[in-house]
Amino acid sequence: QVQLVESGGGLVQAGGSLRLSCAASGRTFRTYKMGWFRQAPGKEREFVAHIIWSGGTTTYADSVKGRFTISRDNAKNTAYLQMNDLKPEDTAVYYCATAEWIGVYNYWGQGTQVTVSS
Repeated sequence: QVQLVESGGGLVQAGGSLRLSCAASGRTFRTYKMGWFRQAPGKEREFVAHIIWSGGTTTYADSVKGRFTISRDNAKNTAYLQMNDLKPEDTAVYYCATAEWIGVYNYWGQGTQVTVSS
């Protein structure tokens, strides 16, 4: 199994920045894909960004393009989400997830709260 633990969430003013971390443990060789998702109150969980093992391929939701950057440090078994120019609509619980090369995201962290005030 893979255990994922998110950290770095908090309260920030609109226009500010936060960096989320996702530490993986266990069978970390099963983390070919790592992604970030978020869920706001009353809404379904939505995709934010993902990155493959090499770091050479990344994708982002349209709502965060140009503001968020996903990265990973495989030596540390950690993925990151750098969030800049935060907006109130970014307020949500952010979840880290991982998947094998061929497969859907099947391991999830507990989530970390991000609140953006204005």
